[in-house]
Amino acid sequence: MPELAAARYGKDNVRVLKVHKDEKTGIQTVVEMTVQVLLEGDIETSYTKADNSVVVATDSVKNTIHILARQNPVTPPELFGSILGTHFITKYAHIHAAHTKIITHRWTRMTIDGKPHPHSFMRDGEEKRNVEVDVVEGKGIDIRSSLSNLTVLKSTNSQFWGFVRDEYTTLKETWDRILSTDVDAAWCWKRFSGLDEVRANVQHFDATWEAAREITLKTFAEDSSASVQNTMYKMSEQILARQALVETVEYALPNKHYFEINLDWHKGLQNTGKNAQVFAPQSDPNGLIKCTVGRSSKAKL
Repeated sequence: MPELAAARYGKDNVRVLKVHKDEKTGIQTVVEMTVQVLLEGDIETSYTKADNSVVVATDSVKNTIHILARQNPVTPPELFGSILGTHFITKYAHIHAAHTKIITHRWTRMTIDGKPHPHSFMRDGEEKRNVEVDVVEGKGIDIRSSLSNLTVLKSTNSQFWGFVRDEYTTLKETWDRILSTDVDAAWCWKRFSGLDEVRANVQHFDATWEAAREITLKTFAEDSSASVQNTMYKMSEQILARQALVETVEYALPNKHYFEINLDWHKGLQNTGKNAQVFAPQSDPNGLIKCTVGRSSKAKL
């Protein structure tokens, strides 16, 4: 006899733009999000017996996201995700877990005539702030924060040498190369007991996101990189040192390659090694380097 091993459902790609209007100053702030909410609980009969009486319609999930966005702050997204998840497991007795993903899209306030404009914004990159919140009845709230699509490049101060060389190796060692990547960094918080504890720690979420971004950029720019692996480890340990409530830090960095072009066939024009100035950007294949860095078990004793 087959049985349902796992099931969750909900609404995906719910687009939300919230405008906060400060009536005293006339300054407005915008937050654009793409939200997913998936529900778990006593819903198996909707799959196995065509019993829709246990289904909270996905349209209702969408409407709830809009209503709660109007009634509550949507920043930081860690808090809004916790509000959403807590609502669903308390509103519906048969729903025991809610899984929320929030993508916050980047809007930057315009500067006009040297002054920040009160209500005009521009999209100055594809960088995103992401949050995943799992609210489970009787267990608590797990939060994973991240930033993605932060594209960076430095034209020197990156090396790669001393790696394994055998009959499969064609890559040359280098002590000076272009380093570029699309940063995908995440940090997982300790489990919160519930919405009240999330609210009590709300000041840490924005501060940690800002610190992680700053650490990533500063370390990328200043580190004399022996490898992507070593540079991402340095980033991770600094984030852990900055925020005690973070238990693990993860990085996934694609190595976006820019290859030298040999032009000596054209009248001896030098464009390799120390003379390289023109490079060919590569789309694929690319290296992909990942790591997860946690606190040492000795430190927890």
